[in-house]
Amino acid sequence: MITGGCFCGAIRFEISAGSYTTANCHCTLCRRIHAAPFVSWLVIPAPNFSYTSGRPETLQSSEAGARYFCTACGTHIACINENHPQIIDVTLGSLDDPTLFAPTLEVYEDTRLAWLHEYSS
Repeated sequence: MITGGCFCGAIRFEISAGSYTTANCHCTLCRRIHAAPFVSWLVIPAPNFSYTSGRPETLQSSEAGARYFCTACGTHIACINENHPQIIDVTLGSLDDPTLFAPTLEVYEDTRLAWLHEYSS
C-alpha cells in the first residue's frame, strides 16, 4: 500500500500499490489554490484510493472540478473532475514517501510560469 495524509495527521489515506502516471500541473487554478508555481499530481483509478481516517472538506474549484483539503491544517489532498470521475488526482506532496513517483508529464504548459523554463534543463 501507498500511504499519505495531511500535515496535521487528521486525514489519512491509502492507495493500492501500482504504477501510476504523475503529472506536474501548471494550470492557473492549481497555482492559485496551492499558492505554488505548479502542483504534482498522482493519477489514481478511483477504486484504488480510500480514506483511512478523517474526511476532507470539499472546495468546488470550477464548474467540473472539486478539491479536497484538511480544514485543520489546510493541506490539499485530492482533486476530482466530473469530466473523468473514474480517477482521483492525489497531491504527490501528501504521500508519506513522495520519492516513490517522479513526474512524467507536464500539463497546461500554456500557463506555465515563464521563469520555470530557465530551470527545466
